[in-house]
Amino acid sequence: MNPSISVVHSNTDAPVEVIRLQGVSKVYRMESVEVRALTHITWSVRQGDFWAIMGASGSGKSTLLNLVGLLDRPSEGSYTLNGMNVADLDDDAMSQQRLLRLGFIFQSFNLIPQLSVQENIELPLFYRGWEAATCARRACELAEKVGLADRLRHRPAELSGGQCQRVAIARALANEPAVLLADEPTGNLDSRTGTQIMDLLVEMNQEGRTIIMVTHESDIAAYASCRLHLRDGRIERLEQGHP
Repeated sequence: MNPSISVVHSNTDAPVEVIRLQGVSKVYRMESVEVRALTHITWSVRQGDFWAIMGASGSGKSTLLNLVGLLDRPSEGSYTLNGMNVADLDDDAMSQQRLLRLGFIFQSFNLIPQLSVQENIELPLFYRGWEAATCARRACELAEKVGLADRLRHRPAELSGGQCQRVAIARALANEPAVLLADEPTGNLDSRTGTQIMDLLVEMNQEGRTIIMVTHESDIAAYASCRLHLRDGRIERLEQGHP
């Protein structure tokens, strides 16, 4: 697939806003030293968007993804996810919203090596209390969607890097998240396999899935319809596609 024609928004009506950050800053305090990782970030994401977050090392990309993914909380400002202000939730409520609303794809896959492909995909559903038969059925559907229907009993060590990332994508989709978050999803893959993974993400975006991806590679960012450039913890510029 040619990244230059990467994504078309699936919604023809005005898209629903799923994420809004308003005046968000993040400050880390270590003994007497204060490190400002993000400063006054105001940004919104619409349903069906495909965003790439870009910037040099230390620009705040991972910090921003962690805040959006409810793995951390802002020092200042508000964060609205699906209409709910989540910036001030306690840890338990934040974990619950993370489980219900968000799906994660990591550069290092973060699969559990002792579990099979099917069991890794089922994991978010297990934490939500789904019945075993329903979990199994959903895992089989998703494995087929990402091209791994014949690998359900395999463990991560028996898979290629690309196959492991496909398992991670299926797991991220298991709970039907409002937003799919990808942190350097092709970083550990060769270029051919990386292209296959990006084509899969584009396909999911064209089906209406909202995706936010961190990458430092311009050719990978080209698959996204919208790009946010960070510099020294501030938004340097936004390149926003049209629905």
